[in-house]
Amino acid sequence: MTAQRSLLMVLAAGMLVVSAPARADDYPSKPVRVIVPFSAGGLNDVVGRLIADKLSEKLGKRFIAENRTGAGGVVGTEMLAQAAPDGYTLGITSIANAVHPALYKLSYDPKAAFAPVAFIASVPNVFAVKKDLPVNSVKEFIALAKSKPGQLQYASGGVGGSLHLGFELFKDKAGIDVLHVPFKGANPAVINVMGGHSDAIIGSTSSVGPHIISGKVKGIAVSAKKRSEMLPDVPTFAEAGLPGFETGNWIGLSAPAGTPPAVIEKLNKAIAEILEMPEVKKQLAARGATADAMSPAEFGKYIDDETKTWTGVVKSRGIKAE
Repeated sequence: MTAQRSLLMVLAAGMLVVSAPARADDYPSKPVRVIVPFSAGGLNDVVGRLIADKLSEKLGKRFIAENRTGAGGVVGTEMLAQAAPDGYTLGITSIANAVHPALYKLSYDPKAAFAPVAFIASVPNVFAVKKDLPVNSVKEFIALAKSKPGQLQYASGGVGGSLHLGFELFKDKAGIDVLHVPFKGANPAVINVMGGHSDAIIGSTSSVGPHIISGKVKGIAVSAKKRSEMLPDVPTFAEAGLPGFETGNWIGLSAPAGTPPAVIEKLNKAIAEILEMPEVKKQLAARGATADAMSPAEFGKYIDDETKTWTGVVKSRGIKAE
């Protein structure tokens, strides 16, 4: 009996070791999946793959970006919420995560289901109009919109997306009525304005900026505290006479709730070091993005603040998911 009891104790100890959560000193010991809840080629995907590649180099195991799309990012985010909290499934987090609770009936608690890991970058939006619209400033656009209530149109990448919510917030602050024309994605929306069909768009500098530079649309204002390095000649909304209007996408990394704090801290430190790499800064800047490291706690507060802001916009404008 003593021998049997000893054997059982040894086996139980072995099971505890096997099931123990990942420790920082031996993490990662196998490939890590990074869920990107949006389609390939978009900014979330590009940044997610950049960080995954750099984490692979820095931590010695493969970090593999996987696109899991659907429902405006809900499908991939739900997969992250259901994953084991062992550090081997991570997910890209963006402004969409702050909007989901107000638009969708979710199968997970967005506050309790995730552990913030690291903020990666912010991407300000830019307000642009079709090149033959007779306005060259925010004040001129507001005046034109007030003279033609409901007649001007703006394009977005879909109901509930950052382009849609950004323009709705602008309408609130400016006191104007502009018709919303949604498309399936940011690129078709930008193309529509370039073709002169819709009058305006508020989109990310990464998607709209190149067309401002080429002269296919007119850049009116950047929705950030300071001017974009990509578009140094385009004023901020504050400079254009509408202070306090700041919108844009942001991108970070999260893990399932319960992921070992030591693993989260190791990932946060590694990403902070990655964001200091000149080549990473250069690649982000080329897409209008600015690297900005935060602690997990700071990132968590940032997500909470963004959720409050966009929940308010969704409710005040009566926005419903498609």
